[in-house]
Amino acid sequence: MSLHNQLLHRLFGEHHGWLFERLRRRLGCRHDAADMAAETFAQVVALPNPQSIREPRALLTTIAKRLIFASWRRRDLEQAYLDALAAEDYPVAPSAEEHYLVMESLLEVDRLLGGLSSKARAAFLYSQIDGRTYASIAEELGVSVTRVHQYVVQGLKACYRMDT
Repeated sequence: MSLHNQLLHRLFGEHHGWLFERLRRRLGCRHDAADMAAETFAQVVALPNPQSIREPRALLTTIAKRLIFASWRRRDLEQAYLDALAAEDYPVAPSAEEHYLVMESLLEVDRLLGGLSSKARAAFLYSQIDGRTYASIAEELGVSVTRVHQYVVQGLKACYRMDT
């Protein structure tokens, strides 16, 4: 076994139980905790230089927290999508493939807009998704119409950077 593999094996052996219990208490579900712990260690394995890890529990905690927040964000996006479908006047039942594609697209848009302020993100989504006027968005957010225009431009730039 290589030194790299020995290090990872030791790291897993020494810290997996601790991380699993911490996640189980936080998430309230053994299965979710097991999945999250496995994904955390998968990210550690993917690190370019795991030999440089000085504080393994701090690193594991940081990675696990990011994964938890990402899963919550994904759950919230999926719930918002399902709520929007339920609000439709006619019954809509997308296929599993369509549902997956829409969720992946929503997550990508969420990632692209992640660097924007909450007001800029809201203004962009109100404009592009809901088709609202800048005036109604300005009233909703308590800002000027000019500021709404600036927010929408920021959102468009964030999305444009993806294509370049």
